[in-house]
Amino acid sequence: MSRTDTLRSQVMTPGSGKRGALAAGQIRLINHGLLFIVLAVGAFFFALPFLWMARTSLMETAQVQKVPLVWIPSPVRLTNFSEALGFMHFMALLKNTLIITCLVITGQILSCSLVAFGFARLKFPGREALFLVLLSSMMLPAMVTEIPRFILFRYLGWIDTFYPLIVPAFFGGPFFIFLLRQFFKGIPFDLDEAARIDGCSSLRIFWQILLPLSKPVLAVVVIFGFIWTWNDFWGPLVYLRSADNKTLALGLQMFQGVYQTDYNYLMAASLVVLLPVLAIYVFCQRYFTQGIVMSGLKG
Repeated sequence: MSRTDTLRSQVMTPGSGKRGALAAGQIRLINHGLLFIVLAVGAFFFALPFLWMARTSLMETAQVQKVPLVWIPSPVRLTNFSEALGFMHFMALLKNTLIITCLVITGQILSCSLVAFGFARLKFPGREALFLVLLSSMMLPAMVTEIPRFILFRYLGWIDTFYPLIVPAFFGGPFFIFLLRQFFKGIPFDLDEAARIDGCSSLRIFWQILLPLSKPVLAVVVIFGFIWTWNDFWGPLVYLRSADNKTLALGLQMFQGVYQTDYNYLMAASLVVLLPVLAIYVFCQRYFTQGIVMSGLKG
């Protein structure tokens, strides 16, 4: 039988195409079901530490270390949250943390975006060499510069103040500068040329053209800056001494003693401290993904 006859017989066979489409649809449905099961199991394991934290925060002290393990709190102690937050003076620590975080994010956006604009849109001698020096600074561990920085800040009289945690952010960070530069290079240069023909300066091009188009990557800077500053423990531990200047990360240490740790209070306070990080990621997730993807398209 020729190939033409074979094709004709397949076309003339009633219901063969419908059965093939039905089988393909069933296979696709099975594949999607298996994929959903695998992703659900993976999501459960990733969420397990958070669930364990929530479970511990609702327990009595005697139940936390009870053997065998108690998986469901009985009774449920919602008062753990109020007692824990009251013990650590949550509102005072929250105010200090918000001041540091907001000023750090502001400094990072201003300084990193200006430096990235220069590397991406302006031409000057030694631009590529300076950018290589900037990238090489990312390979330098932070602990290597910690002692010289501490000596400098002590000489300036900034110990036990917020300045050592805030001022460095106004001098840029290599990671954010690199991220913003990659995004700026993806914006067409025709916009700059048209603006210069109309008489715009470089600063006006930066402020009125590039920044309004850079909301996704600026959202990435805000998210990363917020998470790193909000959860920073080492910086406040080194530079802040008095109880009035402590942050939330240091406040959580109050529940850890030499001989005993109140895990139910620690987990309750940690859950409250974690909520803003989860909230800002959920609300900015679309911009976060878009900024990361678009920053790697060009350059």
